[in-house]
Amino acid sequence: MKLGIVGLPNVGKSTLFNALTNTQNAQAANYPFCTIEPNTGIVPVPDPRLDKLAEVWHTDKKTPAIVEFVDIAGLVKGASHGAGLGNKFLGHIRECDAIVHVVRCFDDDNIVHVVEDVNKPESVDPIRDIEAIDMELILADLEAVTNRLGRQSKAAKTGNKAAAAEAAWLQELADHLEAGKPARTFETDPADEAQVRALKELGLLSAKPVIYACNVGEDDLLGGIGNNPYFPQVQARAREEHAQAMPICAKTEEDIAGSSEEEKLAFLHEMGIEATGLDNLIKASYELLGLISFLTDGKKECRAWTIRKGTKAPQAAGKIHSDFERGFIRAQVIPYDTLAECNFDYAAVKAKGLQRTEGKEYVVQDGDIIEFLFNV
Repeated sequence: MKLGIVGLPNVGKSTLFNALTNTQNAQAANYPFCTIEPNTGIVPVPDPRLDKLAEVWHTDKKTPAIVEFVDIAGLVKGASHGAGLGNKFLGHIRECDAIVHVVRCFDDDNIVHVVEDVNKPESVDPIRDIEAIDMELILADLEAVTNRLGRQSKAAKTGNKAAAAEAAWLQELADHLEAGKPARTFETDPADEAQVRALKELGLLSAKPVIYACNVGEDDLLGGIGNNPYFPQVQARAREEHAQAMPICAKTEEDIAGSSEEEKLAFLHEMGIEATGLDNLIKASYELLGLISFLTDGKKECRAWTIRKGTKAPQAAGKIHSDFERGFIRAQVIPYDTLAECNFDYAAVKAKGLQRTEGKEYVVQDGDIIEFLFNV
């Protein structure tokens, strides 16, 4: 699964990407479009459950679930019409499953804030900035929807009922977009297979789920996010869209990214927080895509496997190997919390009858520790 990091120029996207990937691969500089080709990085999903299992087993190998992040160059007003190399950047967003929208929520006269004209610095205004990006995505979507609507309307005139039905809801979608509303707030019918297929073919940018990563100043971490005047504005906006907003200081995260685990823990303790902003962002991104993890464990390897919520046992087994799905017999399941309650004593779990045997219709739950039995 791939998440695109987007936002206006100079809001901290590449700095955040550097921190996420714990590298300096993305060039961070105080000028617009310092990122042109998208940088990509594979990021492990923090999971204390996997860490504990690896500790219990003294495992030879620990393999976490992963999320791919793409650092996409800054968009500006007019991107949907090619401004600031916008068409190229919009294409990169189209390839992503979800969006991490970095919003500047700090003041710094030394960092130029660009909204429309790269030669015209502007004040920090997170809602205006969000709307500037949203509108470019919406305008690009409107063009795609209008083109398809035109084709279906022509087909409808020949008596094609399917085309007529599609043209009707496409017109409603076009009206929705023209009102400045993103496609993700447009009501669709998941039972309408033709509509679902058409929307997938359209690949609408503004339909992608979004997390607003509010890039706050270092002082906000020390003084408390409640003193930041910008974050509550973005938080309120996110609630309206059924999206998420979370504060993160990209510069601080980048500074500690290369620290040892002990140094990070000391920093968190000093700040009075349980997890870094990056860990929270990664986990939220994973959840945003409707993903969960099941676990396999043993001396040879402890591993977290990524599946979508609602996945049944045979399909989960197929994530390990296609033979597991093809020859699925049953799954031996221990919920992680059950194992923890038994002090990670596997013999005690089995003695109490807490290891379950599940069949083909079992829907795998987040944190299930599973052994699959199969025969090919």
